[in-house]
Amino acid sequence: MVRSLWTAATGMNSQQSNLDTISNNLSNVNTTGYKQQRAEFEDLMYQNVKLAGTPATEDTVTPVGIQQGAGARLAATQRIFSQGSLQNTGVDTDVAVVGDGFFRVQQYDGSYAYTRDGTFKIDSNGQLVNSNGLRVVPEVIMPEGFDIHSLSISDDGRVTVRIFGQNDPVDVAQLELYRFPNNAGLEAAGDNLYKATNASGQAIAGRPGFEGFGVTKHKFVEMSNVSVVNEMVQMIVAQRAYEFDSKAIQTSDSMLSTAVNLKR
Repeated sequence: MVRSLWTAATGMNSQQSNLDTISNNLSNVNTTGYKQQRAEFEDLMYQNVKLAGTPATEDTVTPVGIQQGAGARLAATQRIFSQGSLQNTGVDTDVAVVGDGFFRVQQYDGSYAYTRDGTFKIDSNGQLVNSNGLRVVPEVIMPEGFDIHSLSISDDGRVTVRIFGQNDPVDVAQLELYRFPNNAGLEAAGDNLYKATNASGQAIAGRPGFEGFGVTKHKFVEMSNVSVVNEMVQMIVAQRAYEFDSKAIQTSDSMLSTAVNLKR
């Protein structure tokens, strides 16, 4: 009965982690470019009371052994990189990725980070930056005297703008996208940024719309791919599982109490 107390406790801890993951998803339901997480579990080690195949008689063996489990634990929080819905903002510097790929930005320490958040801005130097001032790489620098309302970004990432006093637009830069062999292996760094890891593999650069990369959509942003309905259902399932584990603890305690009170 003591074993059941600890086993049920591991289940309660696992469901608490599940609820933490669901809560984070719901908190980011309106976060631009956010990708939902899913809690995954695994069973713990087993105690082999009797091994399968143990000799039963001189000519036979035991067909089934006896294993007693020790509960469950959180194995991983899988991030699901499905496409989020697009929202037309009408903002001249907004751009979304439809399909596979990330934008690259350079952090203050010189390292690179990757994002699906295309709510870009133009800083005082005329450079395209994200909401925290990190520069988009390759750099996009606007020429002097440019008309922000003439800024255009094509589906293949070509950035053009018109200069006051001129009729023809000029090419400014070519946006690049980056993808990874294993997107799920990326490390979430906060601020809508991801970092490459050994699990994700090295970033592969490419032009939007070519060689399997997604396309860029100007004046759109990609919203979170979290489904509120699905998260609410998962929350109910987690709550019930938590209750089941707590009932197992209460039952074990009741059985221990009965054993203690056999002799009065």
